[in-house]
Amino acid sequence: MPPRVLISDSLSSAAVAIFKARGVEVDFQPEIGKDRQRLADVIGDFDGLAIRSATKVTAKVLERATRLKVIGRAGVSVDNIDLAAATAKGVIVMNTPFGNSITTAEHAIALMFALARHIPAAVASTRAGKWETNQFLGVEITGKVLGLIGCGNVGSIVADRAVGLRMRVIAFDPFLSPERALDLGVEKVELDDLLARADFISLHTPVTPQTKNILSAENLARTKPGVMIINSCRAALIDENALLALLESDRVASVAIDVSEKEPPGRNPLLSHANVICTPHLGASTREAQENVALQIAEQMSDYLMRDAISNAVNFPAITAEEAPKLKPFIALSDRLGSFAGQLIDSNVRKVSITYEGAVADLKIKALTASMIAALLRPLLADVNVVSAPAVAKERGIVIEEVTRAAEADFESIVTLCVEAGGRVRCVSGTVFNDGKPRIISINDIKIDAAVGPSMIYVTNEDKPGFIGRFASVLGNAGVNIATFALGRDREGGSSIALVEVDGAVPDRVLADVEKMPGVKEVKALRF
Repeated sequence: MPPRVLISDSLSSAAVAIFKARGVEVDFQPEIGKDRQRLADVIGDFDGLAIRSATKVTAKVLERATRLKVIGRAGVSVDNIDLAAATAKGVIVMNTPFGNSITTAEHAIALMFALARHIPAAVASTRAGKWETNQFLGVEITGKVLGLIGCGNVGSIVADRAVGLRMRVIAFDPFLSPERALDLGVEKVELDDLLARADFISLHTPVTPQTKNILSAENLARTKPGVMIINSCRAALIDENALLALLESDRVASVAIDVSEKEPPGRNPLLSHANVICTPHLGASTREAQENVALQIAEQMSDYLMRDAISNAVNFPAITAEEAPKLKPFIALSDRLGSFAGQLIDSNVRKVSITYEGAVADLKIKALTASMIAALLRPLLADVNVVSAPAVAKERGIVIEEVTRAAEADFESIVTLCVEAGGRVRCVSGTVFNDGKPRIISINDIKIDAAVGPSMIYVTNEDKPGFIGRFASVLGNAGVNIATFALGRDREGGSSIALVEVDGAVPDRVLADVEKMPGVKEVKALRF
C-alpha cells in the first residue's frame, strides 16, 4: 500500500505531480487546514501532511494522527506546528529554509526603500489628488549603515544586495565566522555597536530565548536617533510597546513590519502609526518562492516516505537518500544494543557513553544515537521513539557522550554503548557483518560472538566445569529449544557469560531454575 499525503493548504499543482510521480498517493484539500476539527477527523488516514501557514497542527490534531510519519512545512517558520507534540509522537517535521530566502531578502530591501523614500504615504497622497512634493523628503541609502541582526540564509542575501547598493553593512550574529563576514563584505560587530551605528536595522534571526525581544525597550533606547527599522522576520524579536513609544517621540524615524504576533493582527496601535509601513506577511509571497517551496517540500517528503531520506528536518538529523541504506544496518545494531542494555537495568539512567569506531564513525551518528537512546529508554518509557528520545533524555537529566575514533580492533566498524545506572556501568559492543545483520561482540569487556534473535536468555556466572550441560538440561527439561548458544569469559575460572537464543518466550519458572544453579550471578530474559 503506497503512503498517503494530505495537502491541507494551497500548494502548487506541481507538488501534487511530484508526489504522484514518486509513488505517493496524495489528497489535495486546500481548505481543510482552516478547520481544525475536520483536519483532526481525517488525519488518521495519512502518513504525511503538507502545509503552509494556514494549517495549525496542534497537539489535539496530532493525537488523532495514528499513522502520521512526517509533516512538511512549505516555508521556513514552523510556528504553526506543535513541535514538542510532534516530536513526542515520533513525527518528523521538515521545512524548506532555502526555497524562499531570496524572495524574503528582496522584500526586506523593498521595505527599506519604501521607508527611505516614504513611498506608501506618497502614493496615498497622490491618489487623494494632492501633489505634496516637499512633504515626503527622503534619504539616500548609499553610504548609509545597515545593521543586520542575524546573517544566516536570508541575512546574508540582504547583505549582498546592500553591499551592491553601496551601503556599509554591519552584522551581529554569534554564528557568523570572521571568514564568512569577510566574504560577504560585512563587518561583524557586537549588538551595542550595531545599535549605536546603524541608520537602518533589519532583523533576520530565529526566535530563541536569547533573541526574543532582542530589540527590547532597553536596546531600542540605545539606537541611533532617526533609525529606521525593518522586521520581515518574527514579531517576537521586538518589544512593540517600546517601539511605539520611541516612534511617537521621534527617536525612531520609521518602521516597516511584515510580521505580527497574531495574524491577522486586528486593531494594533503600532500598525496604525503614520510612520509605520505594514504588509500582510508578504516576505515569501512571490510566484517563484511559492513554486520553489512547494516543489522542495514534495521532494523531501517523498524521499522520506519512499527512501527513508531525511532533509531539512527541524527535530531529527538529516539523512540523504545515499546515506540511508548505509545507515540502515547500523540503526538496527544501535536498536539492539540499546534494547539489550535497557532490559538489563532497573533504575534511572544517569549517563550514556557511545563510542563509534572505524567506518561507522563517518556516518550520521546522531541518527544512530537517537535510535540507541530510544531503545534504551523504551523498557522504562513505552512511548519514547527515535525522534523524541534525545529530548526525553535531556528532560530526565541523562548525560549523553559521543566519541568517534579510528578502528583499533579486528572489525571495520564497532559501536560500544556504556550505561551508568544504579551505581553500575554496563557496556555492550556490536558490529555489522557482511550479511548486514547485527552481532554482539563484547559484553562488559568479555568477548563474545552472538547473533541477536527475537527471544534470548542472558546469564552471567562463574567459569566452572559443568555449567553448560546443567544449563542446557534445565532448558531442555522445560521444553525450551535452543537456537544458538554464544559463550565468553574474561579468564579461566573467572567470570563468564552466556547469550542464548531460544524459540519462543521463556517462562519465569525456567529463569528461576537457572538462577538457582551454582555459580549463577544474573539471569535475564530478553526480547528483541
